[in-house]
This record gives sequence, C-alpha cells and structure tokens, in this order.
Amino acid sequence: MEPAAEALLLEARESIEAARSYRRELQQRLRGLHQARKQIKESAALTRDVLEQHFSDLKGTLRKLLDERLMALLQEVDTIEQESIKPLDECQKLIEHGVSTADDLLQEGESAVQGGVGDQNETLCSFTKKALHIQLDSLPEVPSLVDVPCLSAQLDDCLLTVLKNQIFSHGTVASRPPVQIEELIEKPGGILVRWCKVDDDFIPQDYRLQCCRSTASHFEDVYVGSETEFIVLQIDPNVDYQFRACARGDGRQEWSPWSIPQTGRTTLVPHEWTPGLEGYSLSSRRNIALRNDSQSSGVLYSKAPTYFCGQTLTFRIETVGQSDKRDSLGVCVEQQNGYDSLQRDKAVCISTNGAVFVNGKEMTNQLPAVTTGSTVTFDMEIVQLGPAKDGGNFKLRVTISSNNREVVFDWVLDQSCGSLYFGCSFSYPGWKVLVF
Repeated sequence: MEPAAEALLLEARESIEAARSYRRELQQRLRGLHQARKQIKESAALTRDVLEQHFSDLKGTLRKLLDERLMALLQEVDTIEQESIKPLDECQKLIEHGVSTADDLLQEGESAVQGGVGDQNETLCSFTKKALHIQLDSLPEVPSLVDVPCLSAQLDDCLLTVLKNQIFSHGTVASRPPVQIEELIEKPGGILVRWCKVDDDFIPQDYRLQCCRSTASHFEDVYVGSETEFIVLQIDPNVDYQFRACARGDGRQEWSPWSIPQTGRTTLVPHEWTPGLEGYSLSSRRNIALRNDSQSSGVLYSKAPTYFCGQTLTFRIETVGQSDKRDSLGVCVEQQNGYDSLQRDKAVCISTNGAVFVNGKEMTNQLPAVTTGSTVTFDMEIVQLGPAKDGGNFKLRVTISSNNREVVFDWVLDQSCGSLYFGCSFSYPGWKVLVF
C-alpha cells in the first residue's frame, strides 16, 4: 500500500476512534441529563407530598385547637350562667314562700274579721300577733338589671389578619439545599465528611450530619454543631454508606432541606489496640483503651501495623489521670516488650506533659500538655530512601500536632518501613484514649 493511502487509512481510523470517543462522551452526558431530570422530577414529587401532608396536618391541628377553644368558651358561658342564676333562684324561692305565707295570713285575717268584734276576740288577737311575728314590712332584695350579668362574646377580628399574614408567609420552596456534601475521605474504620455552604444569602448557625448504610433507609444523626467537617467512626470497611447534611439559619428553629445524599466507603481497616494486656481495658471495637487500676505496667501496642505514611493518625484523650514523665503516645517500627514507655529506640512519641521524644531522646521543642478532649495527630511522609551521610537508610518527615501547635522533624531509621505500629503507655489509672 502506498504511503499516501496508509496515511489516509490511519487518519480515517483516528477519526473513527474520535467519533467513538465523542459518542461515548455524548452518551455519558445524556445519562447525566436523564439523572438530572429524574432528580428534579423525584424531588418535586417528594416536595409536593411533604407540602400536602404538612398543610393537612396543620388543618387538622388548627381545627382541633379551634374546637378546644370553642368548648372552653362555651364552658365559661355555662359556668357564669349557673353561678349568676343560683342567687336568683334562691331569691325566687324566698319570695314564693313569702307569697304563700301572705295568702294564708290573708285568709285567716278575713275569716277573723267577718266574725265580729265581740264574738271573735280571741281569733283577732291571735291573728294580730301572727301578723306582727311575720314582719310584713320586711321584703327581700331583688337585684336590678344593671347589677346582674349580661353575657356577651368578644371576638377580635384581628386574629384572622394575623393568621392570614402568618399563613401566607409560612413555608418556602427552595430550588436547591443551602448545604452540600463537598468531600468524603476514607479513614481507618471511618470516613471524614466535609460539607460547604452553597447559598451566599444563607447564614448558618448550626450544621447537622446524618448517615446510614446504603442498604438501610433510616438516617441517624452523627453530628450537630458549627464545624464543616466530621470524622464518622465505627464504619465497616468495604461497605457503602450514605451521608447528607443540612443547616439551621441564624435565629431560626427549623432545619433547612437536606443536601443530596452522597455515597462513600472506606477500604482501610480500623485501628485496634491489642487485647489482653493486663493494665488496660478495651472497648468493644478495640479503638478505645482505658488504663485500669491494675499495678501492671507496659506499652499497649496496636493489633497490627495499620498506620501508613501519608495518613493522619489521631489520638483523642477522652479522660485524664495523674500524669507521669514516662507516659507516651506515638508510633514505632516494631513491638518491643519489656518497656514501660515508647521513649525508646525506633519510636517517636509525645508525653502527656508535651515533651517529644525521637528514638528515646527528648527534643528541645515541646508541645502543650494534653488535657481532656485534646487530640494528638501524627503525620508522616517519606523524604529519603537509600544511604545517607548521617548513616540512615530511611528518613521520614514527622509532624506531631497538639492543641493548635505542632513540631516537625526528620526521623532517621536504619530500615525501610511500609507500615508502623502505634502505642501508648500510662503509669497511673484513669487515662482513656481513642485512636482513629
């Protein structure tokens, strides 16, 4: 085949491959459009359901509250009526009794008078005494109309105006949530979740993060606060989890709509302490160690060398006990029994008083003493491989941070290490430390 023909064939093949690539890109974008359309449709349908259910609940609640208020007012009318009628009934009984007594006295008097003075002396005398005893000049008091209750209902029409204004301003429809998940970073036995505010007009007061397994449908709160990142621990490796976040506006009680759920997983096995050391008690997941009351001392190591360069190893002090200069938190090349501290060769550590030790030697730089809630982090990166002038074959750049301060130094080893152990030692009981 002539060179010109070969070149033309090659160009044609390149065009075909470009067309295939172009078609793949278009199909991928078409799938993206379908997903976007699906998200709009599904979120709109869900929003309609939420609005209809919410306002249906409001109607029921308002109807119930109005019925309860009506019953309370009617009961108040009944009470006032009964209390006001009672003295009138008593007065009526008294007057009716007086009328009856007067009728009887009239009949007796008319009968006595008809008999004549001479013949009915005793009868007239008895009638006169009886009339005097009855006290015909004493009449019961009857209240005037201005002194008795005249019930009425006072109904302020401004309630309708207030309700109308509140109802017409109740609820909003947002085209997108003000907060979105920004990044999911795998950690040993956990996932670091970062989120950000995407609505410039929204002023957040608090954030709320929820999590659930992808196979489950129930989200649970894992964080509420003002930070924009959080490490979710107790994550099983190689299992998908969904995360979503929302925010509460400044001065508001209600939470914003949830962000679009993001799926993440960790392939890193969780850090665990080695069980069985007499001086320490471990949590069920073995990521929390408590220095107990045992007199036995020693270094508690990790179950395996699960710390790798490029990662961040974090110790969080949950509770503190009495401090000792031999206390230590750090990493080491290998487990070495018989020591009561990591302040030894082939290890770097920090004491609870803030002193930093490299291969058993104390540095001049010192960090703040650890307290309850303190986090101590170790970050390492490889800076040199092979022989070096100082006799080392392997050099790591180590950064130890504690209480917003850090020290950076080079750790020279005589062997390369793909992974490292971590450990701790406390001389007195009460110390509790979480590792992640």
